[in-house]
Amino acid sequence: MKWNIKRELTKTNYKIHTEAIKRNLIPKELTKEKINKIYADEADVLNVALFGLTASEWRKNNSNLSGNIRDYATLNELICLSNLESINSVMIDDDIKQKNRLIKLNKIAINQLTILEKVDR
Repeated sequence: MKWNIKRELTKTNYKIHTEAIKRNLIPKELTKEKINKIYADEADVLNVALFGLTASEWRKNNSNLSGNIRDYATLNELICLSNLESINSVMIDDDIKQKNRLIKLNKIAINQLTILEKVDR
């Protein structure tokens, strides 16, 4: 039950995240393929910040598994991911460059996971 609640929370925050991307990072004249690439790149900012690898790197390393990297995330990782989506959307709105956002999000992810692991003990 908790797992499904956290997955739904992550999905909800992902909508907030994608709206920030749409408002700030996607010019109107781009093709659908280029738009999809921008969304994928931003999802990978979160993946790298939290998991240390992109979705395609995870798929390559886990070709025997179905689904995606987030389907195999722990409850603490999903909580952190939800937070990162919200934080990244604010940083996108504030026009912070992707490289700087990635560095900051990684520090936040490390900090939050450390705290959450202590709570679990």
